[in-house]
Amino acid sequence: MSGKVTRRKLLKSAATGAAALAATGALKSGRVRAQTRTLRILQWSHFVPAFDRWFDPFARQWGRENNVDVVVDHIGLADLIPRANAEVAAQAGHDLYQFLAPPGAFEPEVVDLADLVREVEGRHGPMVPLARASSFNRNTNKWFAFSDNWVPDPGDYLRSVWTAIGMPDGPKTWNDLLVASPLIKRRFPEIQIPIGIGLSQEIDTNMATRALMWSYDASVQDAMENVTINSPQTIEAVEFMSRLFREGMSPAVLAWNAASNNQTLIARQTAYILNSISAYRTAQDNQLPVADDIFFSEPLRGPRGTRWVGNHVMGCYVIWRFSRSQDLAKQFLIALVDNYREAVLASKLYNFPSFYGSVAERGVPLAQRPAGGQRWVQQVTANDPFGSRPPDKLAILNNALEWSTNIGHPGPANPAASEIFDTFVVTDLFARAATGQLTPRAAVEEAERRVKAIFAKWRQRGLVGGSR
Repeated sequence: MSGKVTRRKLLKSAATGAAALAATGALKSGRVRAQTRTLRILQWSHFVPAFDRWFDPFARQWGRENNVDVVVDHIGLADLIPRANAEVAAQAGHDLYQFLAPPGAFEPEVVDLADLVREVEGRHGPMVPLARASSFNRNTNKWFAFSDNWVPDPGDYLRSVWTAIGMPDGPKTWNDLLVASPLIKRRFPEIQIPIGIGLSQEIDTNMATRALMWSYDASVQDAMENVTINSPQTIEAVEFMSRLFREGMSPAVLAWNAASNNQTLIARQTAYILNSISAYRTAQDNQLPVADDIFFSEPLRGPRGTRWVGNHVMGCYVIWRFSRSQDLAKQFLIALVDNYREAVLASKLYNFPSFYGSVAERGVPLAQRPAGGQRWVQQVTANDPFGSRPPDKLAILNNALEWSTNIGHPGPANPAASEIFDTFVVTDLFARAATGQLTPRAAVEEAERRVKAIFAKWRQRGLVGGSR
């Protein structure tokens, strides 16, 4: 089935909720009977379980209204890439597949979603820039993914601990983590890992090490998609992390998974993590006293004042070329974004909308929707409807768009950047230097060889820009 769906068809499907009609091949009583079709969706198992409890019934209800049998499967975050590779190899699986990082490396296997993006932007206004950079390839002019949400990545810290060492608002710079580490060890010897930043092959480490590089004015590529990882700034960042590992962390972080920093913070075995608000919501849901002690800080500044973090996760849907229900998948995504205020609330403010206009009040004119949606986000983070104490604990997220970026920063999340992310090139770089397997300079040189080989492969296919 062709992936192209006209604007007229999308509008008709979204407005009337009518499912596609198909002839059964046998006419009874002179009428064509509606044939139930199937839409198979793969979702990650959300870190805030309340979201899944909303999403699955929402999807089934949409299916009932549209004569579609909707099947939703959930898997853990770490299984998303292996499962996607398996479905591509088999050329069979789900019609709609959700990733949590830009799936640029799968671009040849997915349909172009330009028509879907145009339709949703025509209803709610533009997609936020970091989501666009995570789903559009400017070299091929292809929308290889559709982003419904992104997640801010603030610092999470125990206020009582940082107050006791004279920093009640938490760390402001990366160097503050070094200063604080021995102070926390002396004052709170029961805290096993003063600074809880992972150095393993998992998504939080992927984001934290990139944030450190960017804050040190280093990057994997430049804005024109040229490889820049081997620089004095990268070496400086790697040297810093190696020292922080020795003075403020423990070997345990070398084996962490995506839940480890959350669990360690909730157990009060670390005083700082770089993460979303999921650990905090888990503590709240379980009525743990530590919830009131968890606060949030803006990104840490590097030695020259630079501060950046990646979005904690980037919700990206793709529709495989082998999907037999491409039109239904697009219709469902329109309905999902049309109801995105409900989705944000179901996630307990974990999900931020990729289309801010989608959370504006219904009936607000298109030109006013993005600003209206942003005002709503500011209102709910300034007065958390889920019982934060104080109510404005999440207000720091109001300006998260100013300090959040995509994984390819300062360039786009192209197929090379995505493969480097998926294969943990950057996390390996920092871990090998921190553990003394390689010197910082040698670790950077090894990473450069891996990065250049990946870029060369994708450039040869015409999917990545730059020349070096």
